[in-house]
Amino acid sequence: MRVEDRFCMKSICIDGFNLALAKGSGIATYGRNLLINAQAIGLGTQVLYGPTAPYRKNPVLNEIALIDAAKAKKQPWLTRHAQIYGTRFGRTARPIRPTGEVIWPRAAGGMPKADFFWTSRDLFRQANAAFARHRTFTPLSFDGQAAGGATERAPDVMHWTAPLPLEAKGAPNIYTIHDLIPLRLPHTTLDNKAAFLAQCRRIARRADHIAVVSEKTREDVIRLLDVSEDRVTNTYQAVSVPPELAERPQTEVARELEGVFGLGWKSYFLYFGAIEPKKNLGRIVEAYLASGVDSPLVVIGGRAWLEQGETALMTQIKASESIVASKLLPYEYMPFAMLVSLIRGAKATLFPSLYEGFGLPVLESMALDTAVLTSTGGSLPEVAGDAALVVDPYDVPAITRGIRALDADEALRDDLVRRGRVQAAKFSPQAYQARLRELYAKVGA
Repeated sequence: MRVEDRFCMKSICIDGFNLALAKGSGIATYGRNLLINAQAIGLGTQVLYGPTAPYRKNPVLNEIALIDAAKAKKQPWLTRHAQIYGTRFGRTARPIRPTGEVIWPRAAGGMPKADFFWTSRDLFRQANAAFARHRTFTPLSFDGQAAGGATERAPDVMHWTAPLPLEAKGAPNIYTIHDLIPLRLPHTTLDNKAAFLAQCRRIARRADHIAVVSEKTREDVIRLLDVSEDRVTNTYQAVSVPPELAERPQTEVARELEGVFGLGWKSYFLYFGAIEPKKNLGRIVEAYLASGVDSPLVVIGGRAWLEQGETALMTQIKASESIVASKLLPYEYMPFAMLVSLIRGAKATLFPSLYEGFGLPVLESMALDTAVLTSTGGSLPEVAGDAALVVDPYDVPAITRGIRALDADEALRDDLVRRGRVQAAKFSPQAYQARLRELYAKVGA
């Protein structure tokens, strides 16, 4: 791209708060897909990071700081306090252009699809601390002078991928609110609920626009935060699985599943996602055990918060070393490529969550030709449509009956797979891109 073209192109910047996580997150997936689809509609893309290292004259060291595994030395208390206090009066971000010398970690998704990056030392931690102490948002400015003398243009739109206590100066601010679960299901999170509500209300007052990922969340935001309907746009989400994974020959995937896990093609049930109360894993395991089916249950999920109650039964059964225990196969982490193989090879995905702002595992499973059992919780009926078995997430016998039906009835599974393909097409990249155009047009991009 010519320099003059780059400076004429409208651009968005998203925060890298979740993108910087070593093992990713649902919001990190959202951010990566947002960048890919923004580029597809002709927008320039940038990412704002908040590493612990300072900005240096050496471009390679600046890029390394964005993904460095080394921990920075802890600063003295007085220095940290002064920085947090100063954060209230504003921070500045400086640009970093990829050098081509640094190899980004593939486990977290590799380098995001961005033209270049912005960095502001310890930005997110200090902004969160400043809000916790003073209930103030941190103003952010963009200084386009890069190390080495190049100049970059500030973004035309700042799109925060989560409710963060920051606001960009000189550009419209869009905030994505994925859900209001800390307010609707307070027993399922460890958030400071008063602080969360204060932060969301500040966004409701000051944001140039609010993006959400489902009609259910849109209704919650309008009602609970008293936001006018014209200031909230639902973009939904899209799922993007690389063709080299989604289109691998079935025989090849089946050999991989047999060799790595000892699992046959379409011979097991699958749960994947964080292990936290809203995901309902405790009831999934209870219903699975009550079903008496022979198909194993593969559970993939890192333990998040308040997870003891969700994993207690599974832990006890696994400790018994019984025949039933051998059918429960828990894994805390799975590389993305192998996760795609496990989704493709599953008899069905079990995802009867208590509440979701979207429910990406449902869409991912349908897009990969796997039947789904989900719930009436939050936005899940929107995502599933008529292409899944939908149950009351609190009704263990109903979940049990669903598991038995999916285990025994191949025709049912095949019908759900066919319906799933049609439903997944409603959340295609093309549909998502049309919704993004509508969103950014509302703030002049």
